[in-house]
Amino acid sequence: MDKADRAGFAVFILAIAFIAFVGGALVTLSQNFPYRYLNDAYKAAHAALAQFTETDLYTETHLWRQARRQERGVTTHDAQDAFDGLTLYTSGDGSYANLMDMQGKVVHRWALPYREIWTESPAGRKPRPEDRIYWDKARLLPNGDLLVVITADNDTPWGYGLIRIDRDSKLIWAYHGAAHHDLHLTPDGRLVTLTHGFSEDDIPSLKGLERPWLDDWLVTLDLESGEELNKVSLSRAFLKSRFAEPLYQTPGYATGDPLHANSVHFLDDQQTAAFTPAKGRPGQVLVSFRNISTIALVNPELGAVTWATTGPWLVQHDAQVLPNGNMTLFDNAANYREANISRVLEVNPSTHEVVWTYEGDDEHPFESYVRSSAETLPNGNRLITESDGGRLFEVTQKGNIVWEFINPVRGGDNEAFIPIVSSGQRIAYETLDAAFRAVIDQSLNR
Repeated sequence: MDKADRAGFAVFILAIAFIAFVGGALVTLSQNFPYRYLNDAYKAAHAALAQFTETDLYTETHLWRQARRQERGVTTHDAQDAFDGLTLYTSGDGSYANLMDMQGKVVHRWALPYREIWTESPAGRKPRPEDRIYWDKARLLPNGDLLVVITADNDTPWGYGLIRIDRDSKLIWAYHGAAHHDLHLTPDGRLVTLTHGFSEDDIPSLKGLERPWLDDWLVTLDLESGEELNKVSLSRAFLKSRFAEPLYQTPGYATGDPLHANSVHFLDDQQTAAFTPAKGRPGQVLVSFRNISTIALVNPELGAVTWATTGPWLVQHDAQVLPNGNMTLFDNAANYREANISRVLEVNPSTHEVVWTYEGDDEHPFESYVRSSAETLPNGNRLITESDGGRLFEVTQKGNIVWEFINPVRGGDNEAFIPIVSSGQRIAYETLDAAFRAVIDQSLNR
């Protein structure tokens, strides 16, 4: 091939590349065939690359944060005003949960690596390394059994499953759906949780919807067997109702994950009667949706949203109904004040009046942009999980801190990083079964 032929061939190749570029640009801008297939292939390749690209555990995952304080363990305990009991918590550094007394002594521990349950993720891929998998939400049953939501860093869908184990960490059952964030027990022996997965369905009137996008499902499981009893698409639940407007207002950054459901709370009979939006209809679940800053009631039997509201909160978590008919939630970002962006609210759902709030101050900064929760205790105090701070603390109705615990684990250079705490639960000792109390008593040397 002489110089003229080589030059002509090069021009030909450049022309083909230019035509391909222009054609690809037109397909992308118009989103005509075969845009969806090319886009799906791109996203799949990008997700695979992200999953297998090595990231720094301490600075590039959501499992660790820069430690804000030097203290470790229980730093405050006002025995007179704190609600006495045992505290269950999970930590971002592994697949375990600890049960501790009010002084911070661990009286029982559960641990079960993911690889001893499943060999792949719910999506059928190789699971993330064990140091990227952790127990998100955990709930203790009176006999010492533990219910656990498992998640992993840097995988989408990132929910990894829900398990029930006994007090010796032996597996009872395992639900290998992409369970994430939360679970809640019903009075009749079931539990509700959240799963998510990719969808290609259209959402009419939602401009810029990415495909595929993450939909969330409200799932009901049998507590004894882990069998799936019911599954409701939460996007379809909105679209079947007259409360779809928040979905259409999805912010631009969330068009691939419009809802991002992050908490579930099944209303018992007392809460159903007291919570005005429930209108006395039993069996409803209060769900928090982070990306549209919306709280909604969902009827699993109807598969529809029956009530929804926005309010003076932003990217909230952990919406719960109180016996007095109000609701609490962890308002992650409504303040946007330096070192103090978060707050906990008790809100009248009918008037949106904030009837109680806890906010940090210069002496006690309070900030967690993601996760976090607030549990109302029998004495009216609140046990607050400040996930990004690796902290649990209890406050009175007057806002006084009467108990505080800071995750004692550290990692990274100079132990500068602390694992997040994503689940906290206070349990009264006397509510546990006698056999499990005997196990705890051995740890307490009673």
